[in-house]
Amino acid sequence: MLLEDAALPDPPSAGGRVELDRSVPALLLKLGSYPLHHGGLGVVRSLGRCGVDVYAVTEGRFTPAAVSRHLRGRLSWPTSGGEDPAELAEGLHGIARSLGRRAVLVPTDDESAIAISELGDDLADDFLFPRCVDPGLPRRLASKEGLAALCARHGIPTPHTVVPAALDDVEEYAAHGSFPVVVKSRAPFERHSNPTVRSSTVVTTPDELRALALDWRDDPGVILQEYLPREDSEDWVVHAWTGAGATSVFTGVKLRSWPPRAGVTTAGRACWNPELAELATRLFTATGFSGIADLDFRRDRRDDRYKLVDFNPRVGAQFRLFEDAGGLDVVRAQHLALTGRAVPHAAFPEGRAFVAEDFDYVARLAYRGEPTDAPAPVGRAPSTERAWFALDDPLPVLPMVLGRARPVLSRARRKVRLRRR
Repeated sequence: MLLEDAALPDPPSAGGRVELDRSVPALLLKLGSYPLHHGGLGVVRSLGRCGVDVYAVTEGRFTPAAVSRHLRGRLSWPTSGGEDPAELAEGLHGIARSLGRRAVLVPTDDESAIAISELGDDLADDFLFPRCVDPGLPRRLASKEGLAALCARHGIPTPHTVVPAALDDVEEYAAHGSFPVVVKSRAPFERHSNPTVRSSTVVTTPDELRALALDWRDDPGVILQEYLPREDSEDWVVHAWTGAGATSVFTGVKLRSWPPRAGVTTAGRACWNPELAELATRLFTATGFSGIADLDFRRDRRDDRYKLVDFNPRVGAQFRLFEDAGGLDVVRAQHLALTGRAVPHAAFPEGRAFVAEDFDYVARLAYRGEPTDAPAPVGRAPSTERAWFALDDPLPVLPMVLGRARPVLSRARRKVRLRRR
């Protein structure tokens, strides 16, 4: 395992507002290969701007996070996401020895969040991280099947969910179920060992569902979830930190996503929603969850209820949508709480905007002439956080642009070769 230190100047503090313990570094952890991840870059910038030494597991020297001026050091640790716990523990102990200091762990995918929680005591001497009373809770929350069961137990509304145990159950639904229906991987964190659907997929007809099921094993590994009609629903998000005696909750609307109405947030606005904040806090308390959480809700206008559709027990890619007047976001809240500092609260960032430039370009085309996923706050955004470009950190845009262009150029070259033949 290779640790490369970046020869960087000391990063500026967050305007002298949020004061983090600069003696405690942070480690950005991911399992698997996805170099173009703006959430990870956001973590590097958020903590680095506060003067914290941030280290990251990256896929190479030329990724957006690796070239950020706020990154202190890059760690080379190729993983697939399918490693067994003993192998992961060994790798993390090696990283701890390289760092030489106890670091705050910040996972950016479900696989790493689940592994950290379940390894628990094995990592406690080397790292700081939130601890759930039940170490298996993050796995159940990230599982679509487990989340539906937990919500039913604790009275949190969700869309109606069917969990087929065999292909015969899929055929039964195709014959008698309602359409459209949303097909999701039952356990997205097992996508490396049991791939089913890459992302939430809206299926409109029984024959389309049957065709999709041709590639599934007898245990399909999917859930079939009620489709909430676009014209009767709104997309909302909750990002929160809860643990170590502190809770910070932010709510906002998802304006556009990619793929449209079923994927990651490409544009959003901060919008305080007390009902949604209360629902999320009630779920944290009822389940005993501790950590950073990224939740997706849909408001069903037909019965005026907010229904939880996803719970990611880790930092969300668009978390930088939310930074309050005191400079607090969920990543900074975690660092403060785990290092024994008070987590302050300031004015909610009402109307603040977030844009993921690469995906939002195509999302705008898809949404042209149609309403967005939720009502936006009135008026111009007081501030906008961009996923990739920042005046104080411009270099990450370059590997992002090249990375997005590479498959397009490859397809163009293939077409040229075919025409020549």
